[in-house]
Amino acid sequence: MIKSPVITVDGPSGSGKGTLCNRISRWLNWNLLDSGALYRILALLAQRENIPVSDGVGVAALAHDLDVQFRSAEGDEPVIVLLNGDDVSPQIRQEDCGSAASSLAAHSVVREAILGWQRSFQRPPGLVADGRDMGTVVFPNAELKVFLLANPHERAKRRYKQLNAKGINVKFPQLVGSIAERDERDKQRIHSPLKPADGAVVIDTSDRGRDDVFAQVAAIIEKRFGLPAMRT
Repeated sequence: MIKSPVITVDGPSGSGKGTLCNRISRWLNWNLLDSGALYRILALLAQRENIPVSDGVGVAALAHDLDVQFRSAEGDEPVIVLLNGDDVSPQIRQEDCGSAASSLAAHSVVREAILGWQRSFQRPPGLVADGRDMGTVVFPNAELKVFLLANPHERAKRRYKQLNAKGINVKFPQLVGSIAERDERDKQRIHSPLKPADGAVVIDTSDRGRDDVFAQVAAIIEKRFGLPAMRT
């Protein structure tokens, strides 16, 4: 069976992965995978079932028979996440859910449980995969691998603005600390640590706008896949 092409975009939270993947997916009309949302969904389900994040085996068991769909949002809004037909986007975007998801990702049994689930999104005409280990572990043979990074303070500013726009109150110093803690946990974990894949295009988005980053990656895609230049 001929595999559909894959573009992976990895990096820490707040680096701009979601916005970039959303735009690429709409532009190419390809499927979209927000792998971080899968861990957030498991965190949400664990909360509902009163399963502690320390129980990797218990949480991994929740990964079976789940119907998850991603819908590209308008503009630069976050991707819409449907679980068994219900929009769970607001719940899984909460900071406590994100922190729990990061803890769950450190369990090898959890990562193994969702690996096949992640790869099942590779369908025609192609896939844009957003995550932390998409290019290193999940899709190591991806046709294009991108790694976004940005300094923690800038990422915290972006997240703070995003949460306030949704009416979610959070203290900025606590947000900075939470992001730094999550970074360290993601980088130091034994299984699938956060790092650029071999051959990845690394882009620092700290002082760059969304349009600028998208234009750079779109130009790379056009060259890599032999597409006509995008009209501006």
